[in-house]
Amino acid sequence: MEAEPTLYEARLTPYRSLDERGFLIVMAIVAGISFVCGVAFLMMGAWPVFGLFGIDVLAMWLAFRVNFRAARAREEITVTPSRLTVRKVAPDGAEEATEMNPLWTRLHAEEIEDFGIQKLTLVSRGRPTEVGSFLHVGEREALAAGLSGALADARRGIVRQAP
Repeated sequence: MEAEPTLYEARLTPYRSLDERGFLIVMAIVAGISFVCGVAFLMMGAWPVFGLFGIDVLAMWLAFRVNFRAARAREEITVTPSRLTVRKVAPDGAEEATEMNPLWTRLHAEEIEDFGIQKLTLVSRGRPTEVGSFLHVGEREALAAGLSGALADARRGIVRQAP
């Protein structure tokens, strides 16, 4: 038996402009400036300020760590003629998979005229599944176009050739 063709496949991940190497460079610069300023206050006799400079570097490091953890989230969408699968992986690794019949699934896009598509939802049998929530508007519009085309292809059916 022949396997079903894949009509559409997407792996969505949040965009992060700063990689691990860039993070280390930024933190080294911030820590260096903070240390130099702290030493200047220490030499003026304001020794408690020296410790406060370390707290802001620690807070910034924690904020970046939380941001990098959130970047581990992803969504995988696969459309075949008989199945639409949305697999969401949370930053902590927890997975949630939703399977739908593409013939009964519709794509709902909430769009604001001046700002583009704000929310994409796949609705099947009254159950909504939001997709691409962490994408920016341009990526969300490309996802909507790809999913719309794949759902239309699934409704048209596939042509199988006789052996």
